[in-house]
Amino acid sequence: MVVSYFGISSLNSCISSLNSCFLSLPCLPRLCFTRRKPFAVITLYCNDLDTLLWVSLMPMVTVVKLFGYLPVATMSDDPISDWILSEGNATKIMRISPIGGGCINNARRYDTDAGSFFVKTNRGIGPSMFEGEALGLGAMYETRTIRVPMPFKFGPLPTGGSYIIMEFIEFGSSRGNQSVLGRKLAEMHKAGKSEKGFGFDVDNTIGSTPQINTWTSDWLEFYGKHRLGYQLKLALDQYGDSTIYQKGQRLVKNMAPLFKNLVIEPCLLHGDLWSGNIISDKNGEPVILDPACYYGHNEAEFGMSWCAGFGGSFYNAYFEVMPKQPGFEKRREIYLLYHYLNHYNLFGSSYRSSAMSIIDDYLLMLGV
Repeated sequence: MVVSYFGISSLNSCISSLNSCFLSLPCLPRLCFTRRKPFAVITLYCNDLDTLLWVSLMPMVTVVKLFGYLPVATMSDDPISDWILSEGNATKIMRISPIGGGCINNARRYDTDAGSFFVKTNRGIGPSMFEGEALGLGAMYETRTIRVPMPFKFGPLPTGGSYIIMEFIEFGSSRGNQSVLGRKLAEMHKAGKSEKGFGFDVDNTIGSTPQINTWTSDWLEFYGKHRLGYQLKLALDQYGDSTIYQKGQRLVKNMAPLFKNLVIEPCLLHGDLWSGNIISDKNGEPVILDPACYYGHNEAEFGMSWCAGFGGSFYNAYFEVMPKQPGFEKRREIYLLYHYLNHYNLFGSSYRSSAMSIIDDYLLMLGV
């Protein structure tokens, strides 16, 4: 028998008809249908594999889940606990504790009989933000260089917003050794390469500002359009700041001499490396958190150095692995500019003068 296209009522009649054709199968348990997708999704509550296989033969059923006899609300109201108690291999959540320090998301530690999990939630932003974070963490984790928390799961919350579940790392009491941080960061840049060019597989966020990561073959085009240009337009739209917009655009159009004779390879960047995103684990190994990853010029990683506290031992260790390129000092502030502009757009006019000063200095240096 072939079922071509049906709603809930016709599906029930098909089930009755099919049930009479398979008398040898066990009695069907209760079928629960997802109301918002009546033509596509069946959630089956049963403990019998033969019955699940029987239902999976039915055409047009795109999602089938096998559970014990549980009410639907238990599986949908708390996707975080659901994942921890299934794919997280826990059987009991013993304690949920709030963790401070974030200004955008809420963070909690879930202690279970299978270990601890770190969970972030945001009631106002959909899962795309945490998708970008999860993919960034995953990409950095795959380099097997510097330590980052392993991402496990992200998704929407049933009452709005989103969540991400990741590895819980027990932090140490300091930020760790600066030279080790520099070396491991350079090793990540050296290992994390892209054949697609500059960008990332998804757009993500820098703080709460959207960060556009459209794949681009040319670094100057990518940085000028999707980094500086985006922030300049945001300042124009948000504050009506035509002065910083017009001068900034002049810089974008004339910054090529700063990159003369450079071969720039796309490197995997953390993207938002400031002191709040750098810590050490209980063994003293550096850990980096909360990325805004993309593939870009490795020097762009130092754009937040004005509030990262990188010292001489950090840079010495870094350049032993990734040698300093000619003109590094002249380009340094062009990468600070992106983050000063972002802070201006996020936090207001106290950051405008720093951004404006960088723009004016470059326009004078370049004679434009």
